[in-house]
Amino acid sequence: GILCQGRGSAANSAVCYALGITAIDPVRMGLLFERFLSMERREPPDIDVDFEHERREEVLQYVYAKHGRQRAGMVCEIICYRGRLALREAGKALGLALDQVDRLSRVASAHGFQVTPEVLREAGLSPSDGRVLRTLSVARELEGVPRHLSIHVGGFVMTREPLVDLVPVENAAMPGRTVIQWEKDDVNAVGLLKVDLLALGMLTALSRCFALIRQHHGRELSLATVPPEDPKVYDMLCEADTVGVFQIESRAQMNMLPRLRPREFYDLVVQIALIRPGPIVGNMVHPYLRRRNGQEPVTYPSNEVRGILQKTLGVPLFQEQAMRLAMVAAGFSAGEADGLRRALSHKHAEERIHPYRGRFVGGCEAKGYTRKQAEEWFDHFRGFAHYGFPESHSASFALIAYASSWLKCHYPAAFTAALLNSQPMGFYAPHTLVADVQRHGVEVRPVDVRRSAWDCTLEDGALRLGLRMVRG
Repeated sequence: GILCQGRGSAANSAVCYALGITAIDPVRMGLLFERFLSMERREPPDIDVDFEHERREEVLQYVYAKHGRQRAGMVCEIICYRGRLALREAGKALGLALDQVDRLSRVASAHGFQVTPEVLREAGLSPSDGRVLRTLSVARELEGVPRHLSIHVGGFVMTREPLVDLVPVENAAMPGRTVIQWEKDDVNAVGLLKVDLLALGMLTALSRCFALIRQHHGRELSLATVPPEDPKVYDMLCEADTVGVFQIESRAQMNMLPRLRPREFYDLVVQIALIRPGPIVGNMVHPYLRRRNGQEPVTYPSNEVRGILQKTLGVPLFQEQAMRLAMVAAGFSAGEADGLRRALSHKHAEERIHPYRGRFVGGCEAKGYTRKQAEEWFDHFRGFAHYGFPESHSASFALIAYASSWLKCHYPAAFTAALLNSQPMGFYAPHTLVADVQRHGVEVRPVDVRRSAWDCTLEDGALRLGLRMVRG
């Protein structure tokens, strides 16, 4: 009974959909299977599943109990010295006072760690102080050196043979957990199966909302049975009435909604992908909006490219589109295209994708595309490097965004009660959520020692605040 939703590349798999791990039909959505699994990759696929954030520990302990600690462990994360952290620790070790360390780390990070004597004087530090200079020199040497082992946000490794025969294992600082001493890149290199078991606050809220609707309205709902493509819901979204709604409640998303004017599910998929650092840096937002509003013609250099970019009006928004373009327009093999996709999603993406530029531009020219067109595509890729969404990930999140929008539209009291009972989460504080539901005509009754339960609940169609809202 724990609400869950697969996301990321797993949503490209028909088997994951059939098993109920993901809720997006990859055939109907036309998703790229090679994003999940390809002959050239020769490694286990990536499966990410979000669970209700308050019940994820139950899931983790279930995995440990089912497979035993001998065969299941969480992936570690290696925390390395970077910038300010390196400076602070070096300064403390070399005997600088805490206020000196603070001033030094502040000016150093503001000047990209190129610290001149003038900059030091401005910060009230002596450029001839040997300890200050030594701190800077030691901090530069420490950059990138591992500091400590941490636990990965949700990566679980499961093996057929005992895990201890393959990798060093230790008890985590948190009771009831075991962690392996390898991080996710190490695990990929040796081909161990990793599944990410992640937490999502909105799933907790949805689960609670479905329970309130079942109890007070006698209606059985789930993520799969929320009525699709409801015009009333899209009317609400076009007015940017999205306080409390998953993924589209930020100021930037609210500004975009009346301009994009979503009228169907795929519009939501695009909406979620557009307001990200990548598309903004890659200059994709304005061309997409101009084309959608008929202010700019949509043209395609060939029918093959039309097949790839038609859904997003000629603007490559998703990693799968980058992969397909590389295969169709530049002649990459599926494995090479997956290599490009990996480079794009790596934290050092800028350096990783540089070697692909010549191969991509040359491949496009050989197939008859202009150099200008090839370079424009590649600059788009650079823009969403590291921040770009896979289409399947955006589609999975759009489903939760739609479900939360539908509940807000049709059951505002139950939806707000569920949000209040799932705090802390989302962008808005409880008083903002309460003010918003009152604007929608819902009566909100205060905490009452005689009538309130611990949780917020429904009372004759009104929202009764629970004792959990009282502080102290």
